[in-house]
Amino acid sequence: MLVFYLYVTAYTDKIKEMSMLSLICSCFYTQPHPNSLYQYGDLEVKGLSKRASGQSFEIILKDPDQCGIKATLEELQRRLEAAEERRKSLEDLLLKQLAEKREHEQEVLYKAREENNIFSKKTEEKLTQKMEVNQENREAHLNALKQRLREKAIQEVRKKTHQLRSR
Repeated sequence: MLVFYLYVTAYTDKIKEMSMLSLICSCFYTQPHPNSLYQYGDLEVKGLSKRASGQSFEIILKDPDQCGIKATLEELQRRLEAAEERRKSLEDLLLKQLAEKREHEQEVLYKAREENNIFSKKTEEKLTQKMEVNQENREAHLNALKQRLREKAIQEVRKKTHQLRSR
């Protein structure tokens, strides 16, 4: 299919290259031309018959190796390879960007965990310190209560002994 397309493309290009004047003149000029074979690059044109009503031609395309179709195929192959290379480079760029994004997300998660750990440690230290202060205050309060009870008990005992002595 591609070869047929290339043949048609080559044919239309060569027809465009032919001088319009020679094509028009050959239609009006009914006498056979002394040289009945024309060559236009990779295209051969043979005049089959000339009549007053018109002229018929046989157009022969040369071998693809001779007419540059091979070069065209190579150019297409180079373009396909270049497109594939561009696609791969874009894919690599996209993968690189995704990897950088993933790495950034990992860094953010790591920092968040570190900050959470630091916050937890500070909070635990503060709580431990508060608990120690509360424990010390409680012990001091209990000791103060015990001291007051002892003093009261001693005063009661002195009162009772004083009352017993006075009796």
